[in-house]
Amino acid sequence: MNNESVKTLKDNVFKGWAIFATSVGMIMLAVLLIKIGMDGLHRISLSFFTSLPSRRFAEAGILTAWTGTLWIMITTAIFAIPIGVGAGLYLEEYSKKGLWSSFLEINISNLAGVPSIIYGLLGLEVFVRYLNLGESILSGSLTLALLVLPIVIVSTREAIKTVPNTLREASYALGASKWQTVWFQVLPAASGGIMTGIILALSRAIGETAPLIVVGALTYVPFVPKSVFSSFTVLPIQIYNWASRPEAGFAVNAAAAIIVLMLITFLMNGTAVYLRNRWQKNVRW
Repeated sequence: MNNESVKTLKDNVFKGWAIFATSVGMIMLAVLLIKIGMDGLHRISLSFFTSLPSRRFAEAGILTAWTGTLWIMITTAIFAIPIGVGAGLYLEEYSKKGLWSSFLEINISNLAGVPSIIYGLLGLEVFVRYLNLGESILSGSLTLALLVLPIVIVSTREAIKTVPNTLREASYALGASKWQTVWFQVLPAASGGIMTGIILALSRAIGETAPLIVVGALTYVPFVPKSVFSSFTVLPIQIYNWASRPEAGFAVNAAAAIIVLMLITFLMNGTAVYLRNRWQKNVRW
């Protein structure tokens, strides 16, 4: 058996194992979705979304959880999107290539793989204690903004890299400045890829639990947040709280909340895929 045959055999074995692992994962996911749907789908109703948490499972709802999640997502986006897009734009368009630039690129990529609990500890020390923001929505949002910043920066840079230099040169030839070229030509051309990265980053943040627990998110909040300085809870923490209860009714509530969280996540990821595909079809360099 020659080297080419051995290589083909190895590729086929690897491909077979990849298909097998993917099939097993899809089957397990399907079983999980069916089980959760059977347990919690009948529990979802208007009152489930408009009711406060309760010690009686029949009266408990996710009003404070989904409003807290909404507060967290909006505030996180306000901090993460401008800083992340701006940093990616600076590194790709303005920063001079050198040792310092390479050092920043490597560390930003490494930060994307740091466990989320580390960001929670950082947020606890800096935002909750040092800046004295307390166990508030603002502390949680700033912590999650740090968590998703590397993803936004990397996706912004990758989207900008796809913009050809001929577009920039054409803009300069017409008398545009560097900033005008970046603002009116490069950013619009890369907007689809940037938006895809932002949505994927926020969809990751929406499912995070550990960093928010560390900075002080509560498992039981009997009121709707009124400002960024209010105490809060989010859907993943509410799910954990219900799943840890011994009563079977709370397990049903947890399954219903899981369905809501999964629908939100699927919707955000589906939007990201749609924007990416639409952007790729419209871009003709």
